[in-house]
Amino acid sequence: MPNILIMKKTKILTLSLILLFTALLPSCNDDFMDRFPKTEIGRENFFNTRDDLQMYLNSLINWTNFGWSSGIFIEASDDAYTTGTAEFRTIMTQSTSSATITAGWNWGRLRDINFFLENFENADIPQADLNHYEGVARFHRARFYMDKVKRFGDVPWYDKVLTTNDEDLYKTRDPRDYVVQKIFEDYAFAAEHVRPASEVGAVDRWVVKTFMTRHALHEGTFRKYHDYLGLPYQEFLEIARDQAWDIMENGAFDIYSTGDPLSDYGSLFANTNLAGNTEVILVNPSIEGERNSGWPATVFGGYEQSPSKDLLQSYLMADGSFYSQQPGWETKLFVEEFEDRDPRIYQTYAYPGWVLENPSTHVVGSAGEPYIQQFNRHFTGYHAIKYFVNDPDPIVHASIDIPVLRFAEVLLVYAEARAELGELTSDDLDMTINRLRDRAGMPHMTMNPPVDPVQESRYPGLAAATTQWAELLEIRRERRVELNHESRRFNDLMRYRAAHLLENEPEGLYFPSLGTYDLTGDGYDDVKLIPHDEVIPPFDEREVNGVGRTLFYYRTGTLDTDATVLLEDGDHGNIQVVETMGTFEDPKHYYRPVPRRDTQINPNLEQIFGWE
Repeated sequence: MPNILIMKKTKILTLSLILLFTALLPSCNDDFMDRFPKTEIGRENFFNTRDDLQMYLNSLINWTNFGWSSGIFIEASDDAYTTGTAEFRTIMTQSTSSATITAGWNWGRLRDINFFLENFENADIPQADLNHYEGVARFHRARFYMDKVKRFGDVPWYDKVLTTNDEDLYKTRDPRDYVVQKIFEDYAFAAEHVRPASEVGAVDRWVVKTFMTRHALHEGTFRKYHDYLGLPYQEFLEIARDQAWDIMENGAFDIYSTGDPLSDYGSLFANTNLAGNTEVILVNPSIEGERNSGWPATVFGGYEQSPSKDLLQSYLMADGSFYSQQPGWETKLFVEEFEDRDPRIYQTYAYPGWVLENPSTHVVGSAGEPYIQQFNRHFTGYHAIKYFVNDPDPIVHASIDIPVLRFAEVLLVYAEARAELGELTSDDLDMTINRLRDRAGMPHMTMNPPVDPVQESRYPGLAAATTQWAELLEIRRERRVELNHESRRFNDLMRYRAAHLLENEPEGLYFPSLGTYDLTGDGYDDVKLIPHDEVIPPFDEREVNGVGRTLFYYRTGTLDTDATVLLEDGDHGNIQVVETMGTFEDPKHYYRPVPRRDTQINPNLEQIFGWE
């Protein structure tokens, strides 16, 4: 087995060379995609060797979830509320147009990809190697364009580097169907020609196929549920099914499990060595002090995102029954909400009694003590610990590997594609959903499952859209739980045509009245809620519980008060975090406008779906 440390250091050196090289490459003004540099350093004297091609392609790597600042922790959806900027919330609550929504219409990366594709054949290497490098570049182009299609719908397709006098500079938007066909031509070439193995963190055949399955499922389901497009969808569901099956059969991947349902799932997200992990298809390796080092304290202590009650209520009970089947489920207290649940909930959220070992990011509490959330930081009262490094060692913090692609997603794609095609069987469930449930120690899903009215209400109309709708309800639940905090939920809502869920105001813990409450599950009170017009007493005058801990005090009130804990009815109810989430316009808000500055440069770029 290769020495992973040496491999990591080799990649670091390569990365440094990439940065030097890209500084010499022709650049592109993203505000105007037709600007072509006056000089072309590198065209004649660079694309000559295998190392040249590899170095250039390495510079194109930009994985989602590839770094701590990539958006893992700031994604907003119905899963969580964030105090940070969420574009969809701005659109839903404010008057927006192409003058104010200006992100995403950037084309410099495409130019870099096409520049490579126009020059890579200069290298004097075997054709099979050339095919591999072409495949990697076309894979990057497919991913680039899929992001554009998801955001804008129709976009101009370019498979060449534009010059200043190119007539295509002012072309119109190409139809979605045309662009997507081009995308999957690129994916098909890459899936056939990219080598099945590469160094850690680089593109190989299984990385290509995993993205291909993800995007095929997205396109197939988006077309199916956005039926106003009038586009055929079955082809893409079949691609998702077939490519996922190939990964399952030939990729040598497996669900990671040591037989411990209370730790195996969570261990994937705070691990210093994921290289060689059977579940991880693509890993971003870290090495302390050299690359990806510096785990951010804000992930936990300065957390700007708080999970919603709706998300926690999606988790099943440990016996496989719906949470909504529990008596009084809507008004359970915090400690009660975590009793006898799917074990993944304890590896994703700070449950009652969870012990904080790394207090460096948390103002209150010390190592080895049960954690008590702070409502002025974690404003729904729920707090995620997935990806949290509960270890005080700073060297560990700086050495965490990030799982970019997991085999679990492939299994979920296969099950969903089969159900959308009306082909799902018990054997399919055992190969996919039930492997995930086995790791978590959960009962198996079966065909013709009972229908949870709460889950059904999230996706109205599903029964009319597909024959295996009851199975799809549970597959969607499983996907939401398994891929929680992995930047998948927002895209899922878009393709399900379920953005109405974004209109629901997120809620937090339930409190039946003012007074004292136990949040750690030890039988002793930890916090005290008082009216918003009362003054919190000095620390030495506050109540002390039976084990000598001084209670935390919070002033409570409604959204129009200056209280810290905002309750639905002021002195009781669920925690509230925002007065309104706004209104989602269907289909307009499923897309974004071309920025006005770009339509002024190229008037042929017309807005669609009601954007101005």
